[in-house]
Order: sequence, then structure tokens, then C-alpha cells
Amino acid sequence: MNAPDTVAEVDAIVSRARAAQAAFEARGSQELYDRAAQAAAWAIMEPARNRHLAELAVETTGLGNVPDKITKNHRKTLGLMRDIATAKTYGVIRDDKETGITEIARPIGVIGAVVPSTNPGATPANNIINALKCGNAIVVSPSPKGVPTCEALLGYIHAEFDKLGLDHDLVQMIPGRGSKEKTQRLLEISDLIVVTGSQNNVKRAYTSGTPALAVGAGNVCVIVDETADLSAAAQKIAASKTFDNATSCSSENAIVVVDEIYDAFTAELAKAGGALITDDTKITSSLWVKGHLNPRAIAQDAHVLIDALGLTGDVPSDTKFIAVETKGIGPEFPLSGEKLSRVLTVYRARDFDDAVATTREVQLHQGAGHSVGIHTKDDSRPMTLATVIPTSRVIVNQAHTFATGGAFNNGMPFSLSMGCGSWGGNSIDDNLHWKHFIQSTKIVREIPAREPSVEDIFDGYWQQVGK
Repeated sequence: MNAPDTVAEVDAIVSRARAAQAAFEARGSQELYDRAAQAAAWAIMEPARNRHLAELAVETTGLGNVPDKITKNHRKTLGLMRDIATAKTYGVIRDDKETGITEIARPIGVIGAVVPSTNPGATPANNIINALKCGNAIVVSPSPKGVPTCEALLGYIHAEFDKLGLDHDLVQMIPGRGSKEKTQRLLEISDLIVVTGSQNNVKRAYTSGTPALAVGAGNVCVIVDETADLSAAAQKIAASKTFDNATSCSSENAIVVVDEIYDAFTAELAKAGGALITDDTKITSSLWVKGHLNPRAIAQDAHVLIDALGLTGDVPSDTKFIAVETKGIGPEFPLSGEKLSRVLTVYRARDFDDAVATTREVQLHQGAGHSVGIHTKDDSRPMTLATVIPTSRVIVNQAHTFATGGAFNNGMPFSLSMGCGSWGGNSIDDNLHWKHFIQSTKIVREIPAREPSVEDIFDGYWQQVGK
């Protein structure tokens, strides 16, 4: 298909989405929007379909594992549905007599969503549910490897739509194996762009001329200090690091362990399945091939990773992940960056202050704005991280992968897309959630004047420095 045909194909898809969205909004109600969101949610959560989507995702992308993708599809969607259950996204959402302002929810229109191969079911489902909840249509552009899963997901959604009499054109995807030209056109003609994954796509989104919500790269670094519950910390890090074979942007990529408890903690890490490698050249020589991550190691089960790294027979048979000691940080030290595998970099710090300095340096190298974590019993230390590290989230005493994107035991919104603020080159520093998929109109009425005197504003200033 040549370039004009490619553009015309995307134009036609978005045109159908606009017509469907206009009709959806015209007959809109909170119940209609809620039912549409529930339809999309049940399409991925129904157990048989969930399993099929998880199996298809692993089969076609070669990333992650089926049991964890089933868990992710279920829990991420269930959590999102909890978050939006009582959200008002239709009609009057605020009526403030004091300010005289009445606020009316309005859809944005057609959402263009670019989604990654790491979560080819859960991420588009999350975006689709949020879009429908707010009265929008959505067009998804999956990565080439994620196309089969996205196609299956949309088929399930459309089957649920048929039960409600909803237009299939409310939820569409860019067909075929995908192309930069098709994605670029979607970026240019949507009303809002949501991008998760490739930082190249993020940059294209922000320069497309269309309002964009894009998220930054992850490279999570977690401190384990001398006050931590070492066994609990090791178990949580192990569970988080190995979940879905480290496909999540919230997976721990490095830990910084205070010297005082270093040996005791690495012993706990070994009990949790982490095999410690003290010669980092054994890992760097095999985890990267010609400057790129070894595809045989990316997001693979432990035994496949171990074989790809040439460690078979060198680590215990029950090893779940590789923990590798290193010291360097920066472009010349690839272990200090994101590894998308069951490989965890381990830094040794003299004390807490040194651990903070190391964590800051790692974040400034890669992953700035995303999130960091700490295992500690000192309630003051998370605040230190929050004021010193360029990060949008400080996760305290939790399994990072499960906590960052929302959990049933913390207050973060359920999401698979983490905004990283200006540190990560993003327009948002929140977890992407339903409020990002809606806009509003304000009716502004006259109220009694509230004009202060100049003295009211400047009296304190004048008392300090004079007029």
C-alpha cells in the first residue's frame, strides 16, 4: 500500500469513529457510558477470553508468560472498573454556588492510542475503557507483534457491543501489521493522542500538532536500608521482578543496598530465588549483542534466560532471577539501564545518603520521573527521596510492579501508563486515568464581588521590606 492509500485508510477509520462518537454523545447518558465501559471490561475479563488473549499475547510477541498475563488482564481491569464505578462523566459534574460555576462533562472526541507489545491486551483495554466511560471513540495502533491480540480483543468487545446495540466503530484499530506512516497519520488527525511504549512514538506524538498524553521510560531503582524487614523486602522484590518476566515498566531494574545489611539481604534474596553474580562481565557479555538487548533474554522465563546468559549449571536449579553486582552508572554501563528481563542490578552503598546519591544518579541516567522505591522502617526517608530524586512516585515497602500502576492496598489509580512529568519529558506526572479522557464546559455566573484592597495583599510584604 503506497503512502496516499495508507493515509486514506486511516482517514476513513477516523471518519467512521467520528460519526460513531457523535451518535454516542447525542444519545449519551451516564448509564450508556458506564455500560459501554463494562462491555469492554468484560470482554477481557471473562475467564475463557482472558486466557485466550494471554496465550495469544505470549505466542505472538514472545514476551512474558501466560499465568501472569491472565492475572494482569484481570486485576488491572478490575481495579480500573473499581476506580471509575462512581465517576461522573456525563452531564453536570460540579455546581458550585459560591463561585457561580457549573461544570458540564464533555467528551474529547476520537482518541488515538498507541500501545506496546509488552501488554498487547491489558493496555489497549485500559485505554478503551477510559475512552468509553467518558463518551469518546477510540482507534488503537498496536505494535506489529501485538496486532493479533488487539484484533482478538476488539472482536470480543464488538461481541459485547452487539448485546447493547453499540456501534463497532466506537472501538477500532489500525489494521494490518502496522506502519510508521499509519501511526503518524493517526497522531495527526485524532483529537487526543495517548502513547505508551516506544519513546520514538512519544516524541512523534508531542510533535504531531495534536494534544498528547505520553509516558516516559521506566528504570526503577529501589533502596533497601538498614532498618528494612529484609525477608519481606526480598520476597516483594523477587515477586515484582519476575512478574510477567519483567515486561512492566515498573519492574525493579536496580536495587541499592546499604552496606550494613548487604550480606544479610543478599542471603534473603537468594532464598527468594535470586542468584547473585559478582562478575558483571558475565552478564554484560551475553545480555547485550552488538549493542542491543539479546532477544533470547528479553522477557523470558528463568530457565530460558539462564541458558541465554550461559549460566546453566552455574546457578542453583531453582533460580528465578539473576542479581548482578556492579558499580558503574551511565551509557558505558548498560546494567544501569532498563533490561526488560529477569536481571536485577545490585549496587552497594556506604549508608543511606550514599544510597540516595546512587539512586539519583541512576534516575538521571535513565528513567527520570517514573518511580523509585524504598524498603525501610524509617518514616522520614521516603520524604527524602521525594525531595531529592527526580521522580513522580516513591513506592514504600511494596512490590514495585504491583504498586506503581495501582493496587487494591494503595491509593494509586489503576493504570498501565505512568506519566513522568517534565523529568521524563511528559505532560503529566500522574498514572494515566479516566480524568485524562474528558474535558468540560463551564457556565460562569455573576457573584458578589470579592476584590481585595492593595493593602490586603501587600501589608505583610511592606512590613518586612517597606514600600
